[in-house]
Amino acid sequence: MTREEDAVEGLRAREGKRPRDSGSFEKTAWPVWIAIILLAVALTGCGAARPSKYYQLTVPGTEGVAQGADPVPATLLLAPLLASHLYREDRIVYSGSGEQMGTYEFQRWAEPPTEMIQEVLLRELRASGRYKAVYAGRSNATGDFMIRGRLYDFKEVSGSTMIAKVTFELEMRDLKSGSTVWNHYYSHDEPVTGKDVPAVVAALDRNVQMALKEVLASLDQHFAEHPFK
Repeated sequence: MTREEDAVEGLRAREGKRPRDSGSFEKTAWPVWIAIILLAVALTGCGAARPSKYYQLTVPGTEGVAQGADPVPATLLLAPLLASHLYREDRIVYSGSGEQMGTYEFQRWAEPPTEMIQEVLLRELRASGRYKAVYAGRSNATGDFMIRGRLYDFKEVSGSTMIAKVTFELEMRDLKSGSTVWNHYYSHDEPVTGKDVPAVVAALDRNVQMALKEVLASLDQHFAEHPFK
């Protein structure tokens, strides 16, 4: 066989191997790509299958509330509560016995805690029938007293026992004189009767209802001792 014939034969042999190598690669690659696609679809499906759940505090109705026998002839304005950014957002906050805190991703409040507590207090004051009028501080209404405050704690605390902690402070300012005439501090740890988020929400709700009843009683005592005319 001549050198030219030998070169041609070698070229044919190399070309004959390429299709077989390419086919082997394709047979190996296709199952890998199919597995990647199926995994991506599965992960996407898992993420979309978990909806968020929303909770709210119990809000009393105000329809048909009769005015008290001897209502205080004063108009109260209720300012928005101050708080850290955690309580001005809608995520439910939890913590342990230390300083670290976190939030649930898929368990949320219908409104930020500061807004919910303000709304419940507003309706409780109106439902009491003890005052001439009660308005949110952001309204254009004018009033005699402004109630404002700060929310410090509104969270789940895990430890040897799980509790729902609520801490806030309120004060009332006489808009005519500019002086603070009343203040009230509240802090209470309400036991949680379950181990899930709905049980924590129920305990926080009970805590808030107790707190606001205490606030209304304290305001009644103030106006009994310092009549407004």
